[in-house]
Amino acid sequence: MTQPNKPQAVSPQQRTRIKMCGFTREADVLAACASGADAIGFVLYPPSPRNVSIERAAELARLLPAFATPVLLFVNDTAERIKTACAAVPGALLQFHGDETPEFCEAMSQLTGRPHLKAARIPLSEAAHFDLLEFALIHPKAQALLLDAHVDGYGGGGKTFNWSLLPPNVNAHLVLSGGLTPANVADGIRALRSHGLSLAVDVSSGIEAGKGLKDAEKIQQFVAAVRAADADLL
Repeated sequence: MTQPNKPQAVSPQQRTRIKMCGFTREADVLAACASGADAIGFVLYPPSPRNVSIERAAELARLLPAFATPVLLFVNDTAERIKTACAAVPGALLQFHGDETPEFCEAMSQLTGRPHLKAARIPLSEAAHFDLLEFALIHPKAQALLLDAHVDGYGGGGKTFNWSLLPPNVNAHLVLSGGLTPANVADGIRALRSHGLSLAVDVSSGIEAGKGLKDAEKIQQFVAAVRAADADLL
């Protein structure tokens, strides 16, 4: 019998789901969807170079085909703005990338009726301690934990943390982020595939020609690398 609170092994035949984030242009959204991306992220954080307005996020989200999920990224935002954004972008998931408490995240999911992801900001320094098991315990209502490097500011910094420092038995769905590219995403999948209940990947700067400007060829290369990693693990 399966023990409670203990993750089951991830099937080696599971397809790694792909989220791509930081879109600002129609052509880039269409290229990502054509490549087979599962989720498209829009940054609603004004200091970010990839920031878009709620209205712009809604325009871009209307381009998504069936079964491609919009994701709205917030950083220490207000309940009212989160509610407004959800009303403008039907079916969007919430991604909290700041210092939001578990109580706030859960309250926003209840207010909007949308599941949420919570970013776990992993220190770049190996000397700094981050307890991902404890983080998972205090965020039990998160649909997944997004693993990103802790850099100055918020919203993702395109940095890769040391994957080997993560515990192998996290009782949560995981989304690997932080500095992923077509060149290293397969290594990340191989390293962390069995560390949680499932593993997805999230990319932004690794598929860009410039901040907020995606590169269609890099998008295709990233997806191809993920699918190759999946095939290797069959």
